[in-house]
Parts: sequence; structure tokens; C-alpha cells
Amino acid sequence: MIIDTRAIGGCDPNAAICARNISRDFQTGQQTQRVLHNIDVDIEPGKMTYLVGESGSGKTTLISIMCGILYPTEGDVRVFGTEIYDLEDTELVNFRLDNIGFIFQQYNLIPSIDAASNAAVPLIARGEDRHEAREKAVAMLEKLNIDDQAGKLPNQLSGGQQQRVAIARALVHEPRLVVCDEPTAALDATSGRRVMDLLREVAVSEDRACIIVTHDNRIFDLADRILVLEDGRITHDGTEMPKDH
Repeated sequence: MIIDTRAIGGCDPNAAICARNISRDFQTGQQTQRVLHNIDVDIEPGKMTYLVGESGSGKTTLISIMCGILYPTEGDVRVFGTEIYDLEDTELVNFRLDNIGFIFQQYNLIPSIDAASNAAVPLIARGEDRHEAREKAVAMLEKLNIDDQAGKLPNQLSGGQQQRVAIARALVHEPRLVVCDEPTAALDATSGRRVMDLLREVAVSEDRACIIVTHDNRIFDLADRILVLEDGRITHDGTEMPKDH
């Protein structure tokens, strides 16, 4: 597929995400604080990209902007050839439903429905048959070794189990871009590795990409690329963590 790169300068035509001149300000009382500073970055398909940095460095803000949850103060973002901030609100919501899976740090499960129904939410939101959506959701829960909890409400699950339901929800509709905020934080080492293996299987291919915000040094060796963010700027871009971190 040929992508027009004229609207956003210097984009890699094969990039899953092309972000240019991304800045973001937040208002605190009378003060304006800039948390991201003119970031240029391409995210390549076929790779698992980690975003690493101290708390408050801007990681969650950056991924929120790159996948259409939070508007930048300045800059442009193109996701698989679509300039997402040129879309109307409804178009942006539909684009995210079709193309992006989110794994949130806080899980954001719906408390009144069971695990399988929570995992099926993206499919139902796209208009798929509820019975078929639930079957797909249970199959994804099985891959995460949690299908035996499919009928339980979120408050009946442990933190790690809730996290795996959230991961199933992010992957069930086979999105082209998976964005994860601390996906292994509540998991033991074995479960964390299982989740990372599943992310690579489902979310990493020549036409898909995966971005992972993490502090978990147990999984650094699984990254194809590591970006380090400090004070709202990318200070390292490589295949390994720098020695001073």
C-alpha cells in the first residue's frame, strides 16, 4: 500500500505510527506545564516497542496521544496512514474500535458483567452477534489460562485475573495496533511471560504493531526496541536498555 506522506513531513511510509512534533501542555491552576516536548517518533510494524521511563516522564500521555485518546497541544499523528486528529469524534471512535486494542493499567472492567462479557466488549461495540462475540472472548480467555473464570464478575477476581481479562479484551478483535500500559505489573513471572508470548503472537506481524509501557525489568529482554522517555523527551532509542538505567 502506498501512503501519502506529504501532510506529515518525514514519515516512514511503512510506519504503523508516525508522530511529529508532539507536545502536550496541562493547566495546573494558573500555571501551564509542558509534559511532552516536540517528540518525533515512528513505530514500526512487526516489532514489540517498549516505552520506559520514570513516573511522570510522560509515557502514558505519549501513548494516549499516539492512539487517539488524548489530543496533543501541538503536532500530528498518523496511524496506519490515517491522520487521526483530522477525524470527526465519531470517526475517531470507530477508527479506534477497528484498529486499536488498549490494555489499561487500571483495567477499566465493567463491574456489572462477567469476565467473558467484559472481554467481548470491543466485538459487541462493533455490532457482532453477542453469542459469537462471547465465544471468541472465552477462546481468548483460554489462551490466557483464565477461561475457568469466564462467568465471574470482576470483584470476584484477583488483580492478576482482572488484568488478564483486560488483556483478552484488548486482543479479542485482532487490532492492528495494541497499546499496553504496564501489562505485567500485577502478574507473577510465569504469567507475565505467558502474556508477553501471547502479545507477540497476536499483536506483532508485518502489518501489526505493539507498544508497551513498562517498568518490569523481567521482560526487558523480550523487546525489539526500547525507547526511554525522560522529562517529556526521548533520550534513548535502541534494542537494549542503556547501562545507566
